[in-house]
Amino acid sequence: MFKDDMTIILSADHAGFEMKEHIKSFLEDEGYKRIEDVGATQFYPTDHYPRYMKDAADRLTKTPNAFGILFGGSGQGEAIVANRYKGVRAIVYPAHNTEIVLLGRQHNDANVLSIGARLVSNSEAEEAIRLFLTTPFSYEDRHERRVQQIDEG
Repeated sequence: MFKDDMTIILSADHAGFEMKEHIKSFLEDEGYKRIEDVGATQFYPTDHYPRYMKDAADRLTKTPNAFGILFGGSGQGEAIVANRYKGVRAIVYPAHNTEIVLLGRQHNDANVLSIGARLVSNSEAEEAIRLFLTTPFSYEDRHERRVQQIDEG
């Protein structure tokens, strides 16, 4: 998929807000044109992530050729919320090991990357996101069958 065909949906709570804003600029600099920020759009120190992650997952399920990038304190809760939506396959980037991002795309056709802003630097996030957005799904039979089974519920 080419940059011009791809929509990237961003979402963050208070813990991930600053990183989301940084990554939004990073993606624009990388040449991505269709970036949708579903919130938070301002820093609210007492907000709660489920609202924003639900908005992101809902938007993703209605948008062709879309990928989501979620930001929170650890990335775990954010991925849990997103994975409740049919067709969303969220993985968590655990910092210092981009192989999980590579395998998540190649083997699971992950369409959401959740990042813990308290655990990952901006440069690590950039590296993981670049890999996430440029790694294709393998389309190997066994992986296609597994993704189909996941999506069937």
